[in-house]
Amino acid sequence: MAKYMTRRRPVKTANQLIVGVIASPADLRFAVAMRQPPDLFELRLDHLCGTLDQLERKMSILSGRRGGRGPIIITARDPREGGANNLSLQQRRNLLLRFLPYAKYVDVELRSARAFKSLLARARKQNVRRILSFHDFKSTPSPRSLRAKAALAKEHGADIFKVATRTDTLAELSRLVDFALNKDVDLAMSAMGIGKLGAISRLLLARGRSFLSYVSLHCSQIEGQLSLDLLRSALPH
Repeated sequence: MAKYMTRRRPVKTANQLIVGVIASPADLRFAVAMRQPPDLFELRLDHLCGTLDQLERKMSILSGRRGGRGPIIITARDPREGGANNLSLQQRRNLLLRFLPYAKYVDVELRSARAFKSLLARARKQNVRRILSFHDFKSTPSPRSLRAKAALAKEHGADIFKVATRTDTLAELSRLVDFALNKDVDLAMSAMGIGKLGAISRLLLARGRSFLSYVSLHCSQIEGQLSLDLLRSALPH
């Protein structure tokens, strides 16, 4: 890890954005009351499917404008990649379509890209940027494997490739960082670790090439996820 820590520390650019995750009614209440919100909010619709009417009533506050698109990422996560409430493909599609008019980004798992082809085409037509994501909660694949997934995401029309993998060991962390810093990956990316070394991975990658850095707003349930205040204090101003 020394080779990463001794490099000249990069400066946060205007293209690097902080994303606050809203995954509960408590997160939603906290978000709408914030005086200094993050650059974007991610709505975890799979977690929020029991409070959709309440969420929809708050969209003008979250978006910062009435009737317009705000800084919102929508996702309804596949149960195989950490999604809540064991939602079917059709249930997830319906959630994404309902909130697509509010979104600046839509996040769909790479494994679901074919099934959601028409939704992704609709998003493109409506000028909603597309994030294709990959999650591995058991380990971190090799950089070569992750590069292949990034290439596949690009083939499916991704604007951003998001990857979140297990980083309990230095070897796993090294594989994730090696992939994220590889300049041969011709696609914007968001990379982060989960687990014992998740926090250090997120700090390293937020100060590097990761376009989107995800943080908790109220109470994180993901091991290694940083709070908004902590990440802001760690990044250059």
